[in-house]
Parts: sequence; structure tokens; C-alpha cells
Amino acid sequence: MKALLIDSTRCVGCRACQVACKQWNELEAEETTFFAGKGYQNPRDLSANSWTVITYNEVEVNNRFDWVFGKLQCFHCNVPACASACPVHALEKTEAGPVIYHADICLGCRYCQLACPFKVPRFEWNKIIPEITKCTMCGDRVAAGLEPACAKVCPTDAIVFGDRDELIAEAESRIRNNPTGYVHHIFGKDEAGGTCVMHISNVPFEEIGFDTKIPMEPILSKAEHAMKPIPYVLTGLGLVLGGVSWVVNRKKQINQESQTGKEG
Repeated sequence: MKALLIDSTRCVGCRACQVACKQWNELEAEETTFFAGKGYQNPRDLSANSWTVITYNEVEVNNRFDWVFGKLQCFHCNVPACASACPVHALEKTEAGPVIYHADICLGCRYCQLACPFKVPRFEWNKIIPEITKCTMCGDRVAAGLEPACAKVCPTDAIVFGDRDELIAEAESRIRNNPTGYVHHIFGKDEAGGTCVMHISNVPFEEIGFDTKIPMEPILSKAEHAMKPIPYVLTGLGLVLGGVSWVVNRKKQINQESQTGKEG
């Protein structure tokens, strides 16, 4: 399974990854804001037009304040809650690692938004025919044997793409070889049952906006079993309503014919 390893100590905040993401996915341009403080505090940080965002966080490092950069995007869970909540399988976990989105079958129910522990999926409220938007880890590029656009353009190798097990070994090696330079944890290795986007950092992850209270076991949506029958329920409801409509119209027709016969 493929994955991304993001090392905040190597990120220089150039945002080349943001630009590459927009270009490859043909996203609309929008004003970009430098985020400071505690990182991802507002859902607007990740919008329909921003599938990845570099956050600027002023954090105390070695007794002085410094900028530490974080990268926000879909974590591509090994067992994605968004996919488990989707009643029509519009979200799909691929064998290669990315969690991709099939807009052509999406109902727009937005259960994926409620299920995601990382609060990643976004809904296009401003469009007549809205879709769910999120990072797909460039599933099309990965399927073609290429690396995601963000990893391709990163000038400092702060974003590395490769086999998940190998990236975990690499992250552990970096932490082991520089024990005072990293937090001794790989964010995403075990969170939510493990993800395909993992982070290492020189400051606590909550300082760059991550929710460190994510449970370690897979977050299967509690609505999974309830959601599965929905397409069939909707189909059945449509048939019932269609039948009711036919009966009502037939009665009207019979009454009209009866009235016409009386008048004749």
C-alpha cells in the first residue's frame, strides 16, 4: 500500500504543494491566507478549492518562538469512516492506498462529512450541482505509477511518497537518529486504525492543529449498517409513490369519464 510521509522539520512553507494540487486537479483559484497560531481552527482552512493547505504556526521551539509548518489534507484512512458511511459507495478505498470519490453516483447526503474523524470532506454549497471535495492522493497519478503532485514538486523532500511500511521504517529511523529533534510519535501510523498520510514533527502535533484525541482503532461509522439499505429504501419509496400517483390519476380519469358519460 502506498502512502505519504510529511516531515514538518523539512517544510519551508513555500506552498508549492498547494499550487501543484490546484493545477493537477484543475481547482479554481482563490485567495490564500497564511494561517497562524494553532493551525487548523476553522473549517474554511480546507475549502472546496483547497484540497491541501500549508498552515503557519508560531510555536515555541528550544525556548524561542519559531514558525512550524503543517500540511492539512485527507489522511486516507486504511479503513475510512467516510466510505463506510456512504450508502452508495461514492467514496472508495483503493488497494493502492488513496480514498477516491465517484461524483457520478454521489447522493449528496453528506454522511461522509459527519463520519470523518478528521473533518476533511467539503460540500460545494455554492454550486447548482454540488459535489463532495477532498484530496484523492492523486489516485489517477498513483494508478499510472506516478507520485502525487504535491510530493512531486516539494523542493525539500518534506513530502515523500512510497510504500507505507517503508515510510514507517524511514520515520522511525529519523526519530531514532535525532531523538531530541522529533516528537517520538508518527501521527497517522495508528490513528483511526492507521492512515496513508503520516506526519512527523519537532513539536507536539496539537501545536500544528492536529486532533490528538483520535482513537487508535478504525472508526467504522455507526451508521454503516443503517446506511446500506438506503438505496433500496429510496427505490422502494419511489415505486410506492409512483403507484400511489398512478392510482390517484386513474381515479381522476375514471371520475372524468363517468362525469362525461353522465353529461352525454
